[in-house]
Amino acid sequence: MKKTFLFFIALTFSVASFAQTKWTVDPMHSFVNFSVKHMGISFVDGNFGKFNGTVTAAKEDLSDAKISFTVDVNSINTNVEMRDKHLKSDDFFNAEKYPNMTFESASFKKKSGSNYVLAGKLTIRDVTKDVQFDVVFGGTAKDQQGNTKAGFMATTTINRLDYNIKYDPSGMGVGKDVKITLNLEFAQAK
Repeated sequence: MKKTFLFFIALTFSVASFAQTKWTVDPMHSFVNFSVKHMGISFVDGNFGKFNGTVTAAKEDLSDAKISFTVDVNSINTNVEMRDKHLKSDDFFNAEKYPNMTFESASFKKKSGSNYVLAGKLTIRDVTKDVQFDVVFGGTAKDQQGNTKAGFMATTTINRLDYNIKYDPSGMGVGKDVKITLNLEFAQAK
């Protein structure tokens, strides 16, 4: 009986040690922002207000994380309604036909300290491309309700023309390169 009990304790401990932890994006404390050059002299900034994402990992430093993220293209906001409507059209996102942008991670590798490189597949419209984000892991903390939160800032730059966004292919009016900045807070599942 004692051996059975010890085996059960050991089995429970080993299963718990390798258990996956799931984290879900906290939209109240997260932001999906972008910036693109306008006429070569200034920048237009915008954001997406609706998105969701998950991180699943077994390691405490999240270096084995699998990350999935979806952005609702119809939630685009540049503070100019006419421009937002144009961005939803076929000239840019064609939000009616392609309502979501998605990202699926392939790897999340620690560079040094709290700096990571996140690689994966980004899909915009009908095009999926490899992309890398530079990530700063802000760490974890407990909120006032006792929930564990994890914070990240991820940045990358993509060429919009790679994703069949062909409006102004010269890039003279709307720049080709779009800087993406994600400030994300995730809540650990209980």
